[in-house]
Amino acid sequence: MSVPDTAVGQPKKAATAAWIGSALEYYDFFIYGSAAALIFPEVFFDESDPATATLLSLATFGVAYAARPVGALFLGHYGDRLGRKKIMVFTLILMGLSTFLIGCLPTRDQVGTLAPVLLVLCRVLQGISAAGEQASANSMTLEHAPPNRRGFFTSFTLSGTQGGQLLATLVFIPVAALPEEQLLSWGWRVPFWMSIAVAVVGYVIRRKLDETPAFEQQAAAEGVVKLPLAVLMREHWADVLRVIAGALVASVSTIFTVWALSYATSDSVGMSRSSMLWVGALANLVALGAIPLWATLSDRIGRRPVFLIGAAGSAVTMFLYLWAISTGSYPLTLVLGIVAFGVVYSAANGVWPSFYGEMFSTRVRLSGMAIGTQIGFAVAGFAVTFAAQIAGPDGDDWSAVALFTAALCVPPVVAALSARETARIPTERLGEPASGKTAERQTIPA
Repeated sequence: MSVPDTAVGQPKKAATAAWIGSALEYYDFFIYGSAAALIFPEVFFDESDPATATLLSLATFGVAYAARPVGALFLGHYGDRLGRKKIMVFTLILMGLSTFLIGCLPTRDQVGTLAPVLLVLCRVLQGISAAGEQASANSMTLEHAPPNRRGFFTSFTLSGTQGGQLLATLVFIPVAALPEEQLLSWGWRVPFWMSIAVAVVGYVIRRKLDETPAFEQQAAAEGVVKLPLAVLMREHWADVLRVIAGALVASVSTIFTVWALSYATSDSVGMSRSSMLWVGALANLVALGAIPLWATLSDRIGRRPVFLIGAAGSAVTMFLYLWAISTGSYPLTLVLGIVAFGVVYSAANGVWPSFYGEMFSTRVRLSGMAIGTQIGFAVAGFAVTFAAQIAGPDGDDWSAVALFTAALCVPPVVAALSARETARIPTERLGEPASGKTAERQTIPA
């Protein structure tokens, strides 16, 4: 069968759209994390009680993760009914708008308790947007990708996420270096205002992308599922539970990005804001190279072993990273931060888009990925708040936080060990139950 002209180059185009769109979308999402750790305790909460202000600020970071399961139900349903492309465009516009509005909010000194209420509302909109972003981009790239390179192509979504985090960090480095008065009055708003440009660029890129052949063939042959959630819970409930458990590995990212930044710049350690932002920037830069390499390895040896390296390895390296911060040694913190987040965590981060997506059939793939990941990510988002409480009244019990993070890496390990290896299964047969010798014959070459 000849390949239609419209399909030529689509895998690369889909991967590029996923990378750029995710980078722009998660730039918006992650500038909030930096602001929640460094700025918002003084702008939106009571400065007379710094510890409580920090705790409340970090809690607003987790609010978006609580909203994500709700967004996953809604966007997953329509993504499996209307197509991947429409959801990708919608999520980008919603994220850009909600982020821009955060930059326009009045402060606590100006409107009192209304300020944090408005902040939480905008953060909820960010969470709803993020709920559909990765699942739709992952589904788009997986269904466009050559069968023996699904791991590599789907990893572009997560490379884009890391690119967005890197961009957010780089933008905040000069902002954090501003004089205190300028930083707290107008400086922190600039990165949020830039989201309008982000939304425009992302829209132009994504609106030109074709819908996936797998979705169109499914819709033409059998029609779309009227109630994807019902089919998902009936036929794939065990895989949904695996994805929820696996998604808890994202706790490593939230602890690294938010809590560790807050701890390192606290009075008990005393590192500068700019120096710690550079740790995150360089770790993300390394991750941009590591993610596609880990994903390519998964195309050769399978998804499970690579994911296990990332999940189990992160439980160990988080101890080392937080210990390094506690010593006050910046060179040690920089090196271990790059190893922990840039290299080891990237193994799980780079392979989960294909690993999770391949568990589901085309008709419920977006719903399965969105619902499973966003419930797990909700826990990961509030891991920052729990860590702030576990760290004690002085916020310096790093070993308790490291142990807590390591414990959250156990369910992902169990999920991977119980999952079916899917790297060799043809795309059109993904999500079908294994059937002995028949399934063995229906594999693709390495």
